Amino acid sequence: MSALLELEGVDARYGPIHALHGVSLSVAEGEIAAVLGANGAGKTTTLRAISGTVRRNGGISFAGRPLRGGPDAVARRGIAHVPEGRQLFPTMTVRENLELGARTRAARGARGETLARVFDLFPRLRERAAQLAGTLSGGEQQMCAIGRGLMARPRLLMLDEPSLGLAPVLVKTIFEDLARINGQGLTVLVVEQNVLRSLNLAHRGYVLENGRMTLSGPRADLLASGHIKQAYLGL
Repeated sequence: MSALLELEGVDARYGPIHALHGVSLSVAEGEIAAVLGANGAGKTTTLRAISGTVRRNGGISFAGRPLRGGPDAVARRGIAHVPEGRQLFPTMTVRENLELGARTRAARGARGETLARVFDLFPRLRERAAQLAGTLSGGEQQMCAIGRGLMARPRLLMLDEPSLGLAPVLVKTIFEDLARINGQGLTVLVVEQNVLRSLNLAHRGYVLENGRMTLSGPRADLLASGHIKQAYLGL
């Protein structure tokens, strides 16, 4: 599989705070890649660096071309970012929140078709299309946030902590949904603290610690790693 997204030696800062130190990773077309690590390791900053919402240096390329600019430019290239905490508009309906995801001209032109596909993927959203997003359960809000990302018709879907604040049964459902989305051909990059669940989902993983990439490899290699077992799985 060819690389769709590549980061090479990426640094990122929040003012004087150096959040990422020379981070490199690669996401192949059609795969699920997971960025793992504890809270504060730099996982969210990695996604923000890709999306152009944080000051960064180093090489980022997408589909063989340099990735530059802010969120609008990144979205036009075919990258959708589902942020931590869902960030829905609570006083707007589910349908209105979803339709906001169709940001580019091409996505707006296919909005009806894409909305039907999102409703097929998440039937509960179809049932609650006219309901205010703020009245949904946590799991339903996460479905809505993912659906909003899909409305952009991206080539790469990035998700920041999709399991955050969800009961275990809902986490299982969300990860099954991500596997189905990937099975339809969409490349996925997921940031997660839930290491075991993420590695069982992903084809490849990257471990961030204190803003530095410390470990990477195929799922089987990371699951067999003594460091992963001791530091993250409690084994």
